[in-house]
Amino acid sequence: MLFGGKKLPEMMHGLGQGVREFKNEKKYSVQVVVIVYVLFILGVLMSYYVLFPISFRFLGTYSVSERIHSTITLDSYISTFTTLTLLMGVVFQLPVIAFALSKLGIITSEMLSKYRKHSFLIIMLVAAIITPPDLMTLILVTIPLHLLYEISIRVTLWVER
Repeated sequence: MLFGGKKLPEMMHGLGQGVREFKNEKKYSVQVVVIVYVLFILGVLMSYYVLFPISFRFLGTYSVSERIHSTITLDSYISTFTTLTLLMGVVFQLPVIAFALSKLGIITSEMLSKYRKHSFLIIMLVAAIITPPDLMTLILVTIPLHLLYEISIRVTLWVER
């Protein structure tokens, strides 16, 4: 019962308590918790409504030869669904990670802008790892991740000011 049960409020409360430990960052604690939650839910929704139906259709129609039939078991269905959904929720945390790293002085907006081309390649590699092997799913994951990278550049700019 991850989303509707007792675990989610407990996890959010624990996250909020951890964020509040930083005395200078108290003003950000509520906003950070809300943003983390919203980005995670957006990643889950993206996976549920866009990515998973296309991936499942691909995996269901994929055939090596006419003699070999692919059978999808309930276990593989749930495993694929859970993996894609949770990974997309985690990957959508990119702007929050950029915020934290820029607050620590590890990254700057100039550095993120300078390595934009490199990041696109890395984003495509990550998308290729977390998606089934079809081009459409790869593109559907790469585009939002690249947009999140661009948002991360704007977030670091905001932190630097």
